[in-house]
Amino acid sequence: MSDRPGVIMSAEMAEQPEVLRRILRRGAGPIGDVAAEIAARKPRFVLLTARGTSDNAALYAKYLLEIRLGLPCGLASMSTTTAYGAKPDLTDVLVITISQSGGSPDLVASTRAAREAGAVTLAVTNNPDSGLAAVSEHHIDVLAGPERALPATKTYTASLLALYLFVEALGGGDGAAAAGVLPDLADGILGRRAEVAALASRYRFAERMVITSRGYGYPTAKEAALKLMETSYIPALSYSGADLLHGPLAMVDNISPVIAVVTDGRGGKALQPVLDRLRGRGADLFVVGPQAQVDAASAGFALPTAGVAEELQPVLEILPLQMLAYEVTIARGQDPDAPRALAKVTETS
Repeated sequence: MSDRPGVIMSAEMAEQPEVLRRILRRGAGPIGDVAAEIAARKPRFVLLTARGTSDNAALYAKYLLEIRLGLPCGLASMSTTTAYGAKPDLTDVLVITISQSGGSPDLVASTRAAREAGAVTLAVTNNPDSGLAAVSEHHIDVLAGPERALPATKTYTASLLALYLFVEALGGGDGAAAAGVLPDLADGILGRRAEVAALASRYRFAERMVITSRGYGYPTAKEAALKLMETSYIPALSYSGADLLHGPLAMVDNISPVIAVVTDGRGGKALQPVLDRLRGRGADLFVVGPQAQVDAASAGFALPTAGVAEELQPVLEILPLQMLAYEVTIARGQDPDAPRALAKVTETS
């Protein structure tokens, strides 16, 4: 690790536009080939398996698969296999395991068990030489390059784009054209770091945060909460807007910041009643989303969402929130490159 706090995470965040370009240039073809092979097997159901940041990418894939293709999906509970030895019948089920390193023993073990139970298995990793890739029937390389900082940034957005291209190809389409706007837009967002640093000063002394969204933005809310917790150690609670209204809204006051990820589309419209309730409670509301929503909040970061499909906006939404986690952590005198008690490969079993 560098002697200068945060230099590695900062550099890896800055790499994201080029990673997105690399996936579109070199990855779209192989991803389409994998999708065609799996489509020929006609899976009836999809199970998604992941941990940590990759689990939030899996949730994004769940929205894509159910909305775009009408395929029912579930998020796997690995302990049913690894700890309890359950042997479900997974015939004609597609099991997608997402992992940056592909090295966690529980992911490898559960994927091996799924394949033995009749599943079609697909690993989505940043390491084609990993144990997970080896035990899976199919593999997608997200092409992010080595990631040295403990908080995952470029592997997360790379996974989102790879999964989007896979789902579009699984349905017989080509998502590369629609996704082609992302790298340049990401460049523009990441160039606004000074804007985020100014906003971060509001939250340096926050004792907790609440992050909410709906639809495609919900995985972004969960990933933003994880980034804030693992870098700055601020307790950050993520909720679907619908769930926030079912009880947790009671803890919202004018002291603890609330971050709302407002996707420009149906998810943002579904979140509108929640935003109204938050404003009614005098919440310190920070909005990531369209300019009009930012203007109506206490603070925010306006995203260039015009012309960007709703299902692609999560690739952009997370970028200012990665920067926010970084800037808050630096302001608190901590090193976002090396959060305490964490390792790059988590050895769960």
